[in-house]
Amino acid sequence: MASVLRDYMARMDSDAPERALELLAPDFQFRIALPDREATGRSKGEFEAYIGGRNAVERVHHILRHSLDGDLETVYGYVSESGKAMGSFLSAAVVTPEGRMARYQSYFTSTYDLIDPPQ
Repeated sequence: MASVLRDYMARMDSDAPERALELLAPDFQFRIALPDREATGRSKGEFEAYIGGRNAVERVHHILRHSLDGDLETVYGYVSESGKAMGSFLSAAVVTPEGRMARYQSYFTSTYDLIDPPQ
């Protein structure tokens, strides 16, 4: 099975993040924990609103670890903005047999790294 999370993050980092919606199951649910707020939703429409509200910066998700166990995929890495490391993330998705994300959960922190980013 291909990595839906790698594809998702590449699309979110692109000039057309709305293309990430193509990777979501019809009954998609999400929770994204950020240092200053939490974004949650129970539909693709709510996720589309989340994407539309993100600030436009040169953001890249650098995946350092990846795991796939049955229908659960996880990734760990760090986020850079305009080339500067901003913090680390641990994300997980339940993936449908068709390769779409049914559930997504992500934690981002700017104060702790489980694995040090490369120098």
